[in-house]
This record gives sequence, C-alpha cells and structure tokens, in this order.
Amino acid sequence: MAGLAAMAGPAFAVSAPEAASLPDPLEAGWKGKPVCVVLKENERLRTLRCTFPPGGGHERHRHAPHWGHILKGSTMRITTASGTVVRALKPGDSWWSDGIAWHEVRNVGRTTGVYLIVEPKP
Repeated sequence: MAGLAAMAGPAFAVSAPEAASLPDPLEAGWKGKPVCVVLKENERLRTLRCTFPPGGGHERHRHAPHWGHILKGSTMRITTASGTVVRALKPGDSWWSDGIAWHEVRNVGRTTGVYLIVEPKP
C-alpha cells in the first residue's frame, strides 16, 4: 500500500510548538486557494476530499492521525524533514498514519489526484 504519509516517512524534526502552529490539511491550501473540502464532520470524525491538479500542491501542513484513500491517482513529490520523494499513487491505495509533524506536496504528474482523508476525533 502506498500513501502520502506512509511513504514519506516520519517527520519529527519540527519542534512540537512549531508543528502545532502549522495549518491542518483543511486550513492549508495552495497559492491562496483551498485544496481540501469537508465531506462529513461530526463528533467522532472528519472526512476531507483533497484535489491536486497537475502542478498544484499543498503548502506545508501537519496531520493528526488519519486514514487516507486515493480516489484518482497522480505522481506526487512529497517533502518532509527526512527529505523528498516522488511517488506514483494509484486509485485504491490507502494508508494509516499516526500523524505527521509536517509535510508539503506537489503534483508533478499529468493527472489530477483526488484523495480522501478520514480523521478520527479523540
């Protein structure tokens, strides 16, 4: 299984206060425009749909623990404190993440990527 969080590796070089000041995936955007929209939110979870056209990205942000699922694949460049990787993500791929202190992504492929992010609430 391939996913943004699992493939990029842990990113713990950012201190806790600095990471807490970063936007979450809903607050973060790309060039002043939103990337993710809320599909469902209640007291137990929040589900986001995030869309990345070719050349688009997601500014540096943090993630709470979440499950992700790829609806439409793309080739993403993912940067964390550990470095940068390029991954071809396929529809149907999914992952679990215990949370990410920070990462930023950019669609370097030719197709629009669409992902679901499901965040359980404490």
